[in-house]
Amino acid sequence: MKVLLTTLNSKFIHSSLSIRYLKSYCKDLLDINLTEFTINQNMDYIIGEIYKEKADIVGFSTYIWNRDETLKVCEALKIVAPHIKILLGGPEVSFDSQDLMEKYPFIDFIIAGEGEIPFREFLKTTIEDGDYSKVNGLIYREGGNIYKNPPGKMVKNLDEIPSPYMEDDDTLKNKIVYYESSRGCPFNCRFCLSSTIKGVRYFSLDRVKEDLEKLINRKVMQVKFVDRTFNANKKFAMEIMKFIMDKDPENINFHFEVTAHLVDDEMLEFIKQAKPGLFQFEIGVQSTNQKTLEAVGRTTDFERLRQVSKKIKSFGNIHQHLDLIAGLPYEGYESFKKSFNDVYEIGPEKIQLGFLKLLKGSALRKDKDKYGFKFLDIPPYEVLETNYINYGEMLKLKGIEDLVEKYYNEGYFKRTIEYLIENEYTSAFDFFEVFLEFWEEKGYHKINHGRLRLYEILWEFIEDKKFDNEGIIGELMKYDFIFNNPSPNIPKFINRIDVEFIQNNKHEILKDERLLNEILPHLKDMTTKKIIRRVHIETFKINVLKLVKNNYNLKEELIRPTYLLFEYTSNSQQRCRTYDITKYIKE
Repeated sequence: MKVLLTTLNSKFIHSSLSIRYLKSYCKDLLDINLTEFTINQNMDYIIGEIYKEKADIVGFSTYIWNRDETLKVCEALKIVAPHIKILLGGPEVSFDSQDLMEKYPFIDFIIAGEGEIPFREFLKTTIEDGDYSKVNGLIYREGGNIYKNPPGKMVKNLDEIPSPYMEDDDTLKNKIVYYESSRGCPFNCRFCLSSTIKGVRYFSLDRVKEDLEKLINRKVMQVKFVDRTFNANKKFAMEIMKFIMDKDPENINFHFEVTAHLVDDEMLEFIKQAKPGLFQFEIGVQSTNQKTLEAVGRTTDFERLRQVSKKIKSFGNIHQHLDLIAGLPYEGYESFKKSFNDVYEIGPEKIQLGFLKLLKGSALRKDKDKYGFKFLDIPPYEVLETNYINYGEMLKLKGIEDLVEKYYNEGYFKRTIEYLIENEYTSAFDFFEVFLEFWEEKGYHKINHGRLRLYEILWEFIEDKKFDNEGIIGELMKYDFIFNNPSPNIPKFINRIDVEFIQNNKHEILKDERLLNEILPHLKDMTTKKIIRRVHIETFKINVLKLVKNNYNLKEELIRPTYLLFEYTSNSQQRCRTYDITKYIKE
């Protein structure tokens, strides 16, 4: 019997944890093949590659992002190879499995819920006698009928699942690897599927450390922990992070979902020691409206969250992604505006603005009539409007989300945007509202834009609004562009001065022993020619660095020519370093 497990990831850089678990848990029964695709690949190609495997059973890991594409593949497979038994599993088929079986006759089996034990029993039964009535967690066809067995068992001791990372797997190199050190969540947020399972189960520390060492040695790009609350057990979380810190891996980032109000002073002092870029925190705020939080069963202390996040930001070593969800109960447009501004004030590296999805099996989905949720009952089940926010307002938030992603989250326009919000608008949300109006009036929402074009459009907006300090804003945009784009091709709309002087004197400036000893001691052993490849020197009409440090409050003494040196790095956490070298040139 030949078994193939597969899935359609959302991007090529992603990898599937679930199918690797299933293979490792059943490796003593038979050899299982794995293959992965993406939802963006051609359907004919996916179907053809699976067909060529000549498998007897093909199992698909199914989620909201791949359900429809997976069903198309399954239907085609059944047409060209009716002997193949098709098995689906995953959260997207666990809560309406019988309905799916009735609607799609090409599905032979579904495993609902946690898959390891039911999948193993399914394989054993297939090998032995085919009596599927004894496989808990299985929904199956027999004699033209559909049968649903009692729920399957969950693995009590997670260490019983053999690690999927013990064998060599070259497919993981330079990819995002999803990993879990625990299953379950101590909280009961009503929009989340984790609330349907009580309690938290942990892998042992030894097991986690062994896995992480394997992944570090495989040179994966990022290890993304899918634990719903990584720091639910502080001691456990700190031990894992300490292990990673001691290993001191190069060019690998570890992403954790943490609950900020659980981070105490001891943990703050601990993570302060982490190497810049090693850790990344995702923090679910969702809303700062207390009534909303109570309605969705969210346990949080926003004031503590704010203090913790600001403290972490002050360390300068950990990227923070703060999440908001539009469409929650009692969260109208104005309420969401306040939530957004509350989060912006913290200053996270990213604000992830999401939209409520009424997932199958979630408690909030059962209250759809109570809150007036209107949504299409097809993946991703995204709410279109509620009793508190209409579709037009949700569309507006969609537009703001797009601009936040383009102009805030990537950090390419950081000083320019911060200046505009600080000096020209009442709040961050007000700026993005006005910018969105300009963006859509020009029709820019209808087409894709490269990064250079995004700079040009922002400058168009600045000129259109005729701000009093347009010259200052121009200097900040020049700084943003040079900081984020290590290229000599600076666009013409950016006003430059002393270009010829810098070009003619760059070698002499970079040969200055004082500058090398005091500013670039780590480069002093390089030849000037090599240093030139790593740096850029630019003249500014104002002292940009002090203006930023002064919270964009322009003082008269800052309006003077300043020479800045930009040193480009390969560190994703700090893509560039800047130094004021005015004194070395003036003297």
